[in-house]
Amino acid sequence: MAKKRGKKDPLWARLSLILGALLLLASGGTLVGGNLLLQHYSDQITHEGGLGEAAATGATIDGPINLLLVGIDERINNEAMGARSDSIIVAHVPATHDAVYLMSIPRDTRVRIPASKSTKYNGGTDKINAAFQFGYQNGGGRDNGLQLLAETVSGLAGGMKFNGAAIVNFDGFSGLVTALGGVHMCVDEKTTSIHVGWNTKTGKEGVPFNFNADGIPVSAKQNMKPQVYEVGCRDFQPWEALDYVRQRDMLANGDGDYGRQRHQQQFIKAMAKKATSAGVISNPLKVNEVLSSVGKAVSFYRGNVKLIDWIFTLKGIDPDKMVTLRTNNGTFSSKEINGQSFEILDQNALDLLKAFNTDTVDTFVAGHPDMIANDAATPATKK
Repeated sequence: MAKKRGKKDPLWARLSLILGALLLLASGGTLVGGNLLLQHYSDQITHEGGLGEAAATGATIDGPINLLLVGIDERINNEAMGARSDSIIVAHVPATHDAVYLMSIPRDTRVRIPASKSTKYNGGTDKINAAFQFGYQNGGGRDNGLQLLAETVSGLAGGMKFNGAAIVNFDGFSGLVTALGGVHMCVDEKTTSIHVGWNTKTGKEGVPFNFNADGIPVSAKQNMKPQVYEVGCRDFQPWEALDYVRQRDMLANGDGDYGRQRHQQQFIKAMAKKATSAGVISNPLKVNEVLSSVGKAVSFYRGNVKLIDWIFTLKGIDPDKMVTLRTNNGTFSSKEINGQSFEILDQNALDLLKAFNTDTVDTFVAGHPDMIANDAATPATKK
């Protein structure tokens, strides 16, 4: 059963905000003695609140760290259309502060969403991406949307508390990718773009497919050849990288959202490597360009911790120590309930979230090595 979505697939809601945290990490490598520059950008990047009952207490991040990273589909200047979280990643940094574990939560995951009295939502069972909308509606805005989503994930994870959170905005994010000059990635399955193509007669760029009312590509347009990403490793231009990680409909292995989640996580690692490369951190002009772009792309909810403490706590993490994990082992676990198709988290996924909460992820992953998503991870299969 096809999942209903709007005619305009909300592209850039896909890319989760861990990127913001990682670029803060990158800036930490350059900002020793640069507090004035940091202060200049701090007001653009950081926000207070946004976590509600799911917020960690205390004003330090000396121990383990949990971050909620969210990409949203937000109709600017049209609050009535609301906003939903199209990309949700939970990031865990162990108390040793020497690694990052990333776990995506599928947007169609069936969950219990708590009530939000201020936005007139009484609570109920729904897809997890609806939580942000129910907190956002009736004047709640981003802060309340994030809060209700954080409380929903907290309940799913046995009471997990978050030290911080972030929301990504594509309009600014595209500039951020450009500021870094693209990334090097390995394509693990042939991927056909439904958004970018070229007219074989005129050479002009255009959309290569026709879509149905649910936003699903149904037929190729005449004389249009879609952009195709073949298996293999290469340098991606900024527009290519962003186009590649938004695809889910025409992945060669039919792994849909799970394939897209895997590609997003690979992209995050690639961005972290590029951001911490010598060509970026040794160039003051490039640093300034990147930080300026971060301010436009990222809303970082810092909890009770100062931005400078976040940066200097995370700056020593090697991007190669980022471990991306496959929810449900990267396999669809769909169930139709009252005419709606939901994803159901398996016991391993729920136990992994609890391991995030107790800072025992390394032990858990050691016992479940098949959950690690390598750069050429095994694609998902439909049950």
